[in-house]
Amino acid sequence: MSNTARQSRKILVTSALPYANGAIHLGHLLEYIQTDIWVRFQKNRGQECHYVCADDAHGTAIMLRAEQEGISSEALIERVSREHQQDFATFGVAFDNYHSTHSAENRYFSELIYTRLRDKGHIATRDIEQMYDPVKGLFLADRFIKGTCPKCRTDDQYGDICEACGATYTPAELIDPVSAISGATPEVRSSTHFFFKLPDFADFMQGWINEGHVQPQIRNKLMEWFESGFNEWDISRDAPYFGFEIPDAPGKYFYVWLDAPIGYLASFKQLCEREGLDFDSYWAPDSDAEVYHFIGKDIVYFHALFWPAMLFGADFRTPTAVNCHGFVTVNGAKMSKSRGTFIKAATYAEHLNPEYLRYYFAAKLTAGVDDLDLNLEDFTARVNADLVGKVVNIASRCAGFVKKLGDGRLAGHCSEPEMVARFIAAGDEIAEDFERREFGRAMRRVMELADDANVYIAEQEPWVLAKQQGREQEVLEICSVGINLFRQLMVYLAPVVPAMAEGARDFLQLETLDWHSRHEVLIDHPIARFKPLMTRVEPDRIEAMIDASRRIWWKSRNSRIPPGGP
Repeated sequence: MSNTARQSRKILVTSALPYANGAIHLGHLLEYIQTDIWVRFQKNRGQECHYVCADDAHGTAIMLRAEQEGISSEALIERVSREHQQDFATFGVAFDNYHSTHSAENRYFSELIYTRLRDKGHIATRDIEQMYDPVKGLFLADRFIKGTCPKCRTDDQYGDICEACGATYTPAELIDPVSAISGATPEVRSSTHFFFKLPDFADFMQGWINEGHVQPQIRNKLMEWFESGFNEWDISRDAPYFGFEIPDAPGKYFYVWLDAPIGYLASFKQLCEREGLDFDSYWAPDSDAEVYHFIGKDIVYFHALFWPAMLFGADFRTPTAVNCHGFVTVNGAKMSKSRGTFIKAATYAEHLNPEYLRYYFAAKLTAGVDDLDLNLEDFTARVNADLVGKVVNIASRCAGFVKKLGDGRLAGHCSEPEMVARFIAAGDEIAEDFERREFGRAMRRVMELADDANVYIAEQEPWVLAKQQGREQEVLEICSVGINLFRQLMVYLAPVVPAMAEGARDFLQLETLDWHSRHEVLIDHPIARFKPLMTRVEPDRIEAMIDASRRIWWKSRNSRIPPGGP
């Protein structure tokens, strides 16, 4: 989508809701950093953009974890929410609102959507045979049954979706199922369940899938599911269950995946109430606003089939786009607790600057759904070369001369107007890259500009000229150009490294580094004393982080905490 015009758009952006049963790790952070960069870019461009999220706070896993810890489910999700929000803040993920699916707003919208669907005939009830844990004394949620996938025959898969082939199925279809809670062989018992009649929306979904709302790779996967035929979706669970009771159905609860995406509406509604925004102008069927969901490829089935159908059936608008990303690997392999490469956000932050990770993810992110590898040697080399060796180096080389020769003020005119103009003009293409989520391409363009700036300074050799009598003004002009070029780079990097950009803004004595501000060249402009804006990644800090992650794993090996996931 072209975004060269300056008219303001109305944009609502969400990331998938983290489950309130465990810590945020680097795999999670890819999504929130990707989303936050895109949101910051939109805001820097002057768009009316709102970013909301919430903890996914319902389900059996949370109930069992709280039970084991001897606290209420409410106390558990409140504690985990604080931890999650602290981690996100540490990594510069700036939500406009962060809520919980265990909220009055989410109960309201869950009941509203359900009753609208029910009253239109899109909800069915029937008795099903369901897995029951005779040791624990409860019906087993899908994620608490493990066995062999009935489609691809992969072992150790959960009872609702296969992580190997992506197939969805009922727990009864699993081969050799066992309870993930007690290890007992489940018994089959009958229970009445409620179903969302997804096949009612087959024609609508076929059109929606083909209208460009998902990436081509995701569209192909959705069409495979579409062509194999839709099943009705089981949206209920039996007591005991931590969640919302279904209206007029005592002892029956909404399945966590029913009310989790509705949490987007709930969080936005809370923001609307606080900020005086018009909720309907974003979510009514005729809304001209844009709604974007950022998610991992593992939850595409829920977000690109069930969710649009539910919204359409309940008279809400559907998403403008569902943007999927791949998984994070570390050093070319799946994150491993035993090797110390399953790294929690808090562990990383104890050892390394969070903006290193923001930049590295940005440098490798595309608009596709391929996995992203965090190669720790490349991570060190790229951050040190790009942010420190190229970008910060420009300011550090020039600032001292401006302080000394210009009394802290840039030259009264620009001696390289064409070069500065080229850096300014480059912002149009960089903006297109950001808009399309081609962050890696944007970073390559920025670093090519940084190379040009460093070549210019190296060729001009202001440190040599400064030793020659009567050339002080020439040195000041060269370094003033350098500072202007640095300013352009920081405008482009501000969505990616906001803390570094804030330091640069202070140094440059500017009110803002928003996208449009780059058009004003800094002439006879004061700058502050230069302070290092980014230090180098030290390999020993990475080793310490890996060791700390490995120790966390060893310490937790004997824990009997139930497995995570809704």
